[in-house]
Parts: sequence; C-alpha cells; structure tokens
Amino acid sequence: MGFLKRILRNGVSDDAIRGTSNGSFESLTDVELQTHMGINSYGVFDLTDAIRPSYDLQIVPKQGFRFDEYIDEGSGIRTPVIMASATRHALIDLFLDLIEPLGATVDVVLETSHHGGGDKEDLYREHIDVPVLKSIFLDFEDLLLNDGCTGIAVINPAKRQEIQLDEHKLLIAYGDPLAEFERTLINSDVYPDKDIQFVTEAEHVHSSSERMFDQFNMLKNRLGMDGENFTGEW
Repeated sequence: MGFLKRILRNGVSDDAIRGTSNGSFESLTDVELQTHMGINSYGVFDLTDAIRPSYDLQIVPKQGFRFDEYIDEGSGIRTPVIMASATRHALIDLFLDLIEPLGATVDVVLETSHHGGGDKEDLYREHIDVPVLKSIFLDFEDLLLNDGCTGIAVINPAKRQEIQLDEHKLLIAYGDPLAEFERTLINSDVYPDKDIQFVTEAEHVHSSSERMFDQFNMLKNRLGMDGENFTGEW
C-alpha cells in the first residue's frame, strides 16, 4: 500500500484525536484512502507528505496568507500573527528567509507528537547562531517538510518575535511589527488573502513513519536537546 504504510496519526484527524469527531477517514475503503493520500497537488499547490485534507475537501489547500491574532488566556495579551500556506517547493527557502529578521542568535523549540494520543512534547534550545541553525535545517529538509508529527519554532525573546513551521507545514509569524515578514512572503509570491482557510480549520490527517521518527531523534541530537524538555507556551 506504499504511502499508507506510513504511520497515520491515529489514522484520523486532529478532531478525532480530541474526541470531537469520529473522522470521515475511518469510513473509507483501503482503495479510497490510498487514492486520497496519493493526491499530491491541488491546482498549482503542491502538498508535502505530512498532511492531507479531508476526503470531501472541506478546505482545498492553496497558497496565501492572512493576518490573525493570538490571545494569551492567562494574561489577555494580544499578539498579532501572520498565518501562511506555501507550495512545497517554496516552503523551506521561505521559512529560512522569514528567520532572517529575528537576528543573529535565536532560541529554538522542537515540537513532537510522535507518541500519538494528541499529546505534544516541546524541546527547547537557547542561543544558537542563525547560520548554524539554517545549515542544520537544510540537512533535515526531508523531515521538516514531510513529517506530520514534527514542528519547529525559531524565537527571539528580546524582540518578542517568532517564526513557526508547524506540523501542518503552515508558516506562522508572531510579534510586532510584522511588516518585514509580510514583505518576505509577498516577495516569494505568497499574497494576502483575508478569506483563506487552512487545513487546520477542518478535518485532516497527519502522516509520519519510523524513518521520520529516526530523523527526528537525529535532529534533536544535532540541536543539543537530548536532555532538555520545555512544556510552556511557544
């Protein structure tokens, strides 16, 4: 069955993991599921291997970005956000370009949900030089693009700014100002679309594999995160 032999994240969507849906994927035949998981493109938008939208295409993936807002539940502090979706061939280069405005030295958070059950674990590394970090990311491009259980965040605490390439392969910029991140997106042909919806906003399925988990552990070691856990907010 090829692609389907990868470990699907509980075989269902995030909603099903959280117990709010049975997940339409559960009712598909093997042939239907294999066909859906084998669709790599929607129009001019190419998917990574990490995520597939719902079988009935509640949301059709496309390129673009919109402005949003993150509200901290404890403090009520509001942080402006850009959420973006980019086609596969542009994703890593765009992620690396978005990191540039953060400065020469940053912190890194590596997120894993490989253990299933909807639980996530965050690993934290402080003070890493950006050129070194970019080199590591390029070495692990396959993992960062195609593993639906790995997410990464790059943070400058002093600037209170952050760039994520999350496990859904969305690009998320936090902080104020956002103008430089906006320019970077537009220069890469990712344009504002106030009505854009992302795969996270409907049923979807995550994909991973033992090979990807092995690569994750290698990345964790390269980042010096062997014994360091962090479970706070990004």
